[in-house]
Amino acid sequence: MSDENRRGGKREAPGKPRRVLRWLLRTVLAILSVAAVLVAGLCMIMDEVFNGPSETARNRLTMSLLEASATKWVPAVFIGSETVDQIQAKVAADLPDGQSDPTQIVIRTDDILEDDEWAGYPDGLRVEEVHGDTYNAYVMLVRDPSRVYLAASSKRYARSRPGTRITHQIETEGAAAAINGGAFFDNGTISPEVGSVPCGLVVSEGEVLWNDGSSYHGFAGFNEDNILVVSKKMSANEAKEARIRDGCCYGPVLIKDSAVNEEAYNTNSGYNPRTAIGQRADGTVILLCIDGRQAGSLGATYADIIDVMVEYGGVNACNLDGGSSTVMLLRDGDGQVNTVNNVSLLQEEPRRMPTFFMVRPLDGE
Repeated sequence: MSDENRRGGKREAPGKPRRVLRWLLRTVLAILSVAAVLVAGLCMIMDEVFNGPSETARNRLTMSLLEASATKWVPAVFIGSETVDQIQAKVAADLPDGQSDPTQIVIRTDDILEDDEWAGYPDGLRVEEVHGDTYNAYVMLVRDPSRVYLAASSKRYARSRPGTRITHQIETEGAAAAINGGAFFDNGTISPEVGSVPCGLVVSEGEVLWNDGSSYHGFAGFNEDNILVVSKKMSANEAKEARIRDGCCYGPVLIKDSAVNEEAYNTNSGYNPRTAIGQRADGTVILLCIDGRQAGSLGATYADIIDVMVEYGGVNACNLDGGSSTVMLLRDGDGQVNTVNNVSLLQEEPRRMPTFFMVRPLDGE
């Protein structure tokens, strides 16, 4: 009898490690096979939607995927980049070219304001919730439009200089409230370059900080009279002539001189988190954030944003960057900054971005 057997020890069967390894390999192969079948099935479904008989379904799916950072590339795989560009271009096709008419806005001064609306809001900021069939929205009304401005992550944008998080920027600015701003470089990766530089035109405090010449789908900015100007396009020279003090690009323009963008309203958008900015005829600024990609709030379409803006009296309104960028912050009476909307549970922190619309505190605060 061997010494091992005399000690009562047991020798492991030589074939057992191999059986365990085979079991692990089979399990992994089974999981991969199931995943492959699911991916193939998903691709077949998406191909049917993209190339099926319903143009509306195709356009809605296209816009939904384009508005999410990680899936921007998907539509072009099924329908080609040229068709994708055509779908995006149709969104802004309905509104006439040119800038909104500033004379449509008459900013009412304190001595002629009817204060019933603002009773209980001495700081001139009011936040209300709006609920739709597929979304929860948060509307912030800013009584004095001169308090709304565009904050920039840097005065000298560069790919090597990351953008900032809105939670950091609001503290740097000492602002009373904030929402995310306009378009920025985003290649769908986790590169530190994502959010570092804007797209299109950026004007802050009357200075052009960025102008890459890209043709985006809309521009929203305040002129020196504190009137929100919206336009499908805006060059640096046009901004100078219009005396734009703060503004950035995204789009599409949703409402212009009280006219609704019917193309955006009727087609070509998906259910996603949304951010938008607008202005009433009396000058009150409308800041809007809508939750999305959540169990209790799937998201909103352009039509939903327009409905909310019209309900609140928006004369001009423009869609801003949405998706996982959508954030609304408000500083309370104790100086604490609170997040108003419900951001994605997958995000530990807000995204890094180059531009933000912010609200200055009242004089003396």
